[in-house]
Amino acid sequence: MKNILQVSDPNVYGRYVNAPVLHPLVSIVHYDDVSPIHSSLNRYGVYGLFIQRSFPKNLTYGMKMFDAPDGSIIAVEPGQIGGREDNGEELYLSGWALLFSPEIIHGTDLEPRMKDYRFFSYFATETLVMETSEWGRITQLLTQLRHELQENSDSPALRTVILGYIRLILEYCNRIYMRQISKEDKSSSDLLKRFNSLLREYYYEQRQLDMGVPSVQYCAGQLAYSARYLGDVVHKATGGTAIGYIHSFVIEQSKNLLMNGHNINETAHLLGFDYPQHFTRLFKRITGFTPREYIG
Repeated sequence: MKNILQVSDPNVYGRYVNAPVLHPLVSIVHYDDVSPIHSSLNRYGVYGLFIQRSFPKNLTYGMKMFDAPDGSIIAVEPGQIGGREDNGEELYLSGWALLFSPEIIHGTDLEPRMKDYRFFSYFATETLVMETSEWGRITQLLTQLRHELQENSDSPALRTVILGYIRLILEYCNRIYMRQISKEDKSSSDLLKRFNSLLREYYYEQRQLDMGVPSVQYCAGQLAYSARYLGDVVHKATGGTAIGYIHSFVIEQSKNLLMNGHNINETAHLLGFDYPQHFTRLFKRITGFTPREYIG
């Protein structure tokens, strides 16, 4: 099994990098204060924003490894895996991390709004690249929020203040995201987002248990396009095929299931495969190694 840090609450990661615990449901890490640190591959049970001048190389996030550009933000949500296993290297980072529990937004107007912040999705552009003014405003908000947590004990009034800061920071992130999206090919971008949302909804509603792994024909019909047109759009945007996109999505879900203790047979069943060996072959073809090798 890979060495994964289970970030079940915000302060699990904070304690890992020796940041002070300021609130049970929110953690603010100022990397300039706690460096050097060691990297970690994390499974998140919380929301997180990692706001840094530069990130370590070869990070895992979603369907691939990547190098984040300088002055950017990586957003994570519960159920995702990201980061990099500790290889013993000491890292000197400059920037911030804000992690908050779903509990602090539960029952508030922010809870239903979270689904509209598309930058938390694996499908989104991997990072939000800030302009200089945005770096200044966001880091100023984090500095002010940290002061609030340092100077005040937990209370309903403090939680209202915390939510205000989180809302404002998320809106800045959303503005960056919308600016980046506007630079993309609009028609392809919109259809790919709908395609990804359809796949997420398919598995969220557990349709795979009755219908199996989604097909291109099914997805195209749900999106009101022909399978050929959907394939053309995916190829134009990604260079790959529609079935390849579905398979990559499914294998990414399988990694989360495997890392959470499901065996290969259980994982294959939960993803809609008729036979575990079909899942194993697909996993090997996409990742280059078997599920057993991945978890071993």
